[in-house]
Amino acid sequence: MNETKPDRSFFYSSGRSSNEAGFLFQLIARLYGTNNVNNCSYYCHQATGVALGSTIGTGTSTVELEDLSLCDTIFVIGANPSSNHPRFIHKLKACRDRGGQVIIINPAKEPGLVKFALPKSPKSLLSGGSEIASEYLQPKIGEDLALFKGIAKALIEGSQLDDAFIEAHTTGFDAYLETITAISWDQIADRCGISRQEIERIAALYASSDNAVFAWGMGMTHHLNGVENIEEIAALAFLRGMIGRPGAGLLPLRGHSNVQGVGTIGVKPVLASDVIARMEEVFGISLPETRGMDTMACMKAADAGEIDAAVIMGGNLYAANPNSSWAKAALDKIGFKLFLTTTLNQGHVNGVESGDVVILPVTARDEEWEPTTQESMFNFVRLSDGGICRLETVRPESVILADLAARILSDCPIDFSTFARHDSLREAISRTVPGMEDLADISKAKHEFHIRNRLLHTPTFQTPDGKAVFPENMLTSGQADKNYPFVMATIRSEGQFNSIIYEERDSYRGTEHRWTVLMNRKDMDVLGLNPGDKVDLSSENGDMTGVEVHAFDVPQGCVMTYYPEANALTGNKVDPRSHTPAFKSVKVQISATEKY
Repeated sequence: MNETKPDRSFFYSSGRSSNEAGFLFQLIARLYGTNNVNNCSYYCHQATGVALGSTIGTGTSTVELEDLSLCDTIFVIGANPSSNHPRFIHKLKACRDRGGQVIIINPAKEPGLVKFALPKSPKSLLSGGSEIASEYLQPKIGEDLALFKGIAKALIEGSQLDDAFIEAHTTGFDAYLETITAISWDQIADRCGISRQEIERIAALYASSDNAVFAWGMGMTHHLNGVENIEEIAALAFLRGMIGRPGAGLLPLRGHSNVQGVGTIGVKPVLASDVIARMEEVFGISLPETRGMDTMACMKAADAGEIDAAVIMGGNLYAANPNSSWAKAALDKIGFKLFLTTTLNQGHVNGVESGDVVILPVTARDEEWEPTTQESMFNFVRLSDGGICRLETVRPESVILADLAARILSDCPIDFSTFARHDSLREAISRTVPGMEDLADISKAKHEFHIRNRLLHTPTFQTPDGKAVFPENMLTSGQADKNYPFVMATIRSEGQFNSIIYEERDSYRGTEHRWTVLMNRKDMDVLGLNPGDKVDLSSENGDMTGVEVHAFDVPQGCVMTYYPEANALTGNKVDPRSHTPAFKSVKVQISATEKY
C-alpha cells in the first residue's frame, strides 16, 4: 500500500459491516489519499438514493415501521418479501386483516406473495397460508415505467388528484403532465402488457385509499432506467398527497442489514460538503478533492490496468459484479488485494490468480468484542452487544483497520489506536455526520433512535424550496430485439442471502437446483420445450449451457434465472445516473441444448 499511488487504489465494503468499522474504513481511505470508496449499494439501491434525492431531497425511507400499521394500501413493487423481508410480510398480512389493499407489481407470480404460511400463526400454517396479495399485476420485465405512467394517466383523466397538495407542496407538475399526455393508452398497454381497463381499475383502488405506502426492491433499480422507475413511483405518491404525513410515504426495501448505514457514515465516493467540513475541522486534516469513482468505474479502471491495490471489507465483489468472465479478469489485474472477511467465498478464489492476496479473518457481528451499531431501512439505528469469543486470534474489523492506518498513515495527526474502541468511533461519527448526534452515548444510554430529518410526517422536503419535485421522464423506445427475443431478469432464491447460497432448492418456486431458467409455458410450447428439458442461453456478454427449463407464471417473452450464476449473461452497461448495472433487463436468446 505504501508503494501505491492513492488514486490507483480503491476501497470497497459490503453492507454487513458496522457503522463503526465503516466510518473508520472510509476515513482511512481518504487520509490515504483517495475518494475511490464504495459500498455494495451501487449494485443494488443506488438508483433509489439518486431518485429520491432528485425528488424529495433525501435518499432513504420517508416512513417508519409504525406507519405500516396506519395505512390501508401498500404497493409492493419489484420485490419478494416472502423470501427476503419476512418481518415486512407480517405487516402486509396485518394490512389485509384490517380490510386494506396489498397491490403486488411483479413480473413473476411469486407463490409467497399470493399466500404465505405465517410461522407464528397455527391457523395460517394449517390452512396452507394466509392471503397476501389483494391485487397482482405482472408487467413485462423492464416496462414498469409504462405501467406507472398508465396509473398516473388514469388518475389524471379521472380527476382523482390531490390538487391542494400538488399546488402547495410540489413543483414541476405541468412538465410532468406533458410526459403523461404525450403517450397513448395503446402505447402504455403494448409496452407493459397490462390492459387499460386493468390499469384504470388499480388506479381507482389507489384513489379510494386514505393512506398508501409504496415499497419496492431491486426489481426497480436493476435496469438502465432504474432512477426513472423510482422517480415515477414518487410521482404517484405526489399526485395524491401520499407523502409527508403519518401512514403514507415511500419505502425502499433494502437487503444487507447495514447497507444503508455504511452509506450514511461515508462509505461512498462523494461526501456532502458539510460532512467534509466537519471532518476536516474535528480531526485537523485535509481530505482529497479528487472525484471518487463508483464501483463499476473502479472495476473498469482495474480492467484498464489503472488499479494497483484494493481493500475489500466483506462481501463477494467477484460474484456481485455483472459479466462474470470480465469481472474475474479485471480483478486479476489488480496487483494487491487485501480482504477482510468472516467467511471464505468465490471472491477469494476468482480473480486472484495474479499479484499478491492477503485474506484476514474478522469477527462476525455476534462475536464482536464491543457493541456495534447498524441502521435499518427505516432510518432506525440499532445497537448490537456483540457476543462470544470463539477464536482469540480473530479480531474485529475496527482493530485491524486501526493497525492498518498506523502502518500506512504514519504522518497523520490522528491517533488511530483510540479508534480500536468503538465508543471513540461513535463519538467521532456523532460530531461529523449530520443526524447521527445521538450515536455518541448509545452504548451507555441504550437508547436506539431514528436519524434526524429523515422521516417525513409533514410535507416539508429536503429540497432548496422545501417542495417535492415532479420528474420529467419520457417513455423511450422498447426492448425489442430480433436477435435476442427474450428479456431476462436475475433473481434470488429461498435459501439465499445476496450472493451466499445456503441451499440449491428453491422451495417457493419448486426448482431443485439453480442452473434453471423460469419460462412462460406458451414460450416453451413455441420452442417445443417441456419441463426438465435443457436449453442454452446466450446474450451479448456470454453463454449458459445445459440450463434446465422450469415452467413458471411470467409474461410471455420474459425469463428468469438465478443470481449470481446468471451473471455469465449480464453486462456492465449501467444506468447513466446511478451507475447500477441492469441485472434485471438482459436480452437473451434461447435454444435447445444439442444432444450428443
